[in-house]
Amino acid sequence: MAPVFSPPLHRQRHQFVIDFVKRQKPQKVVDLGCSECSLLKKLKFHREIELLVGVDINGAIIKKKMHGLAPVSTDYLQPSYDQLRIELYQGSVTQKDMRLRGFDLVTSIELIEHLTLDDVERFSEVVFGYMTPVAVIVSTPNSEFNPLLPVLAGFRHSDHKFEWTRAEFQSWALKVCLAYGYDVEFTGVGKAPPGQQERVGFCSQIGVFHRLGGRESSNVLSDDDAEDGFSYTLLYSINYPSLRDNNILRRVLVSEVLYWAEKLKRRWMEEKTGERDEAEECLRASEQRIEMEEKQTAACGARTNHPVEQCGREVLEVQEGEDEEVFWNNRKGQQESCILHRSVSVPLAVLWSCCPKVSALSGSLSNLRHLLMDEPNVKLSQDGSAVLLQEQDLEEEEEEEEDNDVEDSGYGEASQCPHSAEQEGDWEANI
Repeated sequence: MAPVFSPPLHRQRHQFVIDFVKRQKPQKVVDLGCSECSLLKKLKFHREIELLVGVDINGAIIKKKMHGLAPVSTDYLQPSYDQLRIELYQGSVTQKDMRLRGFDLVTSIELIEHLTLDDVERFSEVVFGYMTPVAVIVSTPNSEFNPLLPVLAGFRHSDHKFEWTRAEFQSWALKVCLAYGYDVEFTGVGKAPPGQQERVGFCSQIGVFHRLGGRESSNVLSDDDAEDGFSYTLLYSINYPSLRDNNILRRVLVSEVLYWAEKLKRRWMEEKTGERDEAEECLRASEQRIEMEEKQTAACGARTNHPVEQCGREVLEVQEGEDEEVFWNNRKGQQESCILHRSVSVPLAVLWSCCPKVSALSGSLSNLRHLLMDEPNVKLSQDGSAVLLQEQDLEEEEEEEEDNDVEDSGYGEASQCPHSAEQEGDWEANI
């Protein structure tokens, strides 16, 4: 009975790498022989990785597929604190390039069988002797499994230079460990039919190498190594948006500040005019019902109020003066800010204390003021202690919202990039 792999064998190999990444959480990963970048496209979602590199001798196929690694719109709209840089190189795995030293993980998935045996020796020296990563995952076909594969004559791919038995693969791997200071575990993916696993092993055999001493072992660049320089050609590089980038942090912070300042202003204006829309009333009724249920079921402890509700009830009071000035007072009666010339002044202290994301992004009230000081989209009071917003009648805002509702947003015209299916090797496409 011929084996049928589910999921397909190439996906099982990739999943093996992904599971390893989830357990070990490497920060720097390079895929040798990345080809169409299909493994890299999966690894980019594991944001513990800070540097993700692909290398392949075929630069044309990298150029064809590399844009699939670019950030999408949500990466820019909702950046995280994680950092990710992706680099793609054209080059041979038998050549040294100092940019690939010191990685946490090197993967070589179905690659070495495309090399001559002499090049396999050079590959061993480059990867284990020169790059000296913390871990290496090498997969290659197991020739003992070949008789079970349907419609297979000779090697599994026309470009294969050899296909090793399990004993041959283990002999090479143990020799590498002795020469370069690693140990190795043997496993694989693609199980044989029932009753034949022990006799033929896995369809793809895998060696997982760990450097003796782990991350703490030295990886010093000698003068001779420095002379090797850069052997690879950089074809593509991209930095994913991150809140560790100060410009991106400012942009997100400004967006949050303006959103919450407008929300607080609108709440105050509703309370001042006594106007509430039906949705707001429903929300308030729902919150009151939930509060009553929590009081009935909670044995002890205090509940956390919604930030805007908490500001309205516990932090601020609003009073209107006779001279068209409105002052925000705290419970001690101390003046916080005011409305001048029909501008609403929202104190930064209120925004920082009531809006968790604003406080998380800025870190401190003084830092919040510093980050907003030179922002053209944010108008601060003269002493820099509050955000100034134009006061606008609710009726005018509602009319504008109604006008905007009938406008075409253009969303339907946005095109989406299709995802291409992977092109697999000779025999795997039919299994």
